Amino acid sequence: MILVTGGAGFIGSHSVDALLSAGFSVRVLDNLSSGKLDNLPKHPRLSFVQADISDAAAVDAAMDGVEAVLHLAAQVSVQASIESPAFSAQSNIAGFINVIEAARKHGVKRLVYASSAAVYGTPAQLPLDETSPTRPLSPYGLEKLINDQYAALYRELHGFSSLGMRYFNVYGPRQDPRSPYAGVISRFIDRLQQQAPLTVFGDGGQTRDFIFVKDVAKANLAALQSSLQGVCNIGTGRSVTLLQMIDSLGQAASRGLQVDHQPARDGDIRESATQVTRMNQSLGVVASVGLIDGLKELVASC
Repeated sequence: MILVTGGAGFIGSHSVDALLSAGFSVRVLDNLSSGKLDNLPKHPRLSFVQADISDAAAVDAAMDGVEAVLHLAAQVSVQASIESPAFSAQSNIAGFINVIEAARKHGVKRLVYASSAAVYGTPAQLPLDETSPTRPLSPYGLEKLINDQYAALYRELHGFSSLGMRYFNVYGPRQDPRSPYAGVISRFIDRLQQQAPLTVFGDGGQTRDFIFVKDVAKANLAALQSSLQGVCNIGTGRSVTLLQMIDSLGQAASRGLQVDHQPARDGDIRESATQVTRMNQSLGVVASVGLIDGLKELVASC
């Protein structure tokens, strides 16, 4: 049995699909604050528990009979973490401790959890690898870094096997464009559907590594079956500018897209790129969905 916290969400539901396809039994724990039951299939090997990771007793009960945990439940809005740091920490730090401690007590063999590229902050040099300096720019990024440190401590204290997945810019079907957690691509899709211009802050030369959600689910599945410990960057290893991504989106949607340039925002990271050697070699996973193909699948799903 695999427990997936946040399994009704964007990355979680695709990971549940991958686990079921691989023959695993899955238990999902989700409070449905942003996840949706409609994201989950009806399946005889899938069960659902509506609960919050802040509820230690509920987490402990959900851990019964579990062999491995994929921990994706979190407060994932950077802005919300700035506006309500105590609330964000309750979910992202206290909730993480509830999960890892319950897993340890129940003798769970493996924890794979969502870390984030946000731990790096403004890169000192590119491409980023897992040894790059960490300088979070928000409470959210700091919370994810603290999770990485807790996981390392549990490895030292208890020999507990874990791997933190430092996701870069994940996109794909089931990401709610109207959510404060939405990535830039899902917001652009929303504007495209409204036949409205796409708002770009600055000149559009910002670079990002966009990885399709099904490739992320594939990496999560491999991580659960791996013995790799520590942290692992999850991306394609190929960054593009925002304007290049918009051009690819136009090709995927078979239409020209209007861009409305607005002044650059303070604090936005100009360039981002990651090295994915650990993901490729140690997990044996290579992101296989190209940007245009991934965008075509996303457009078709809307």
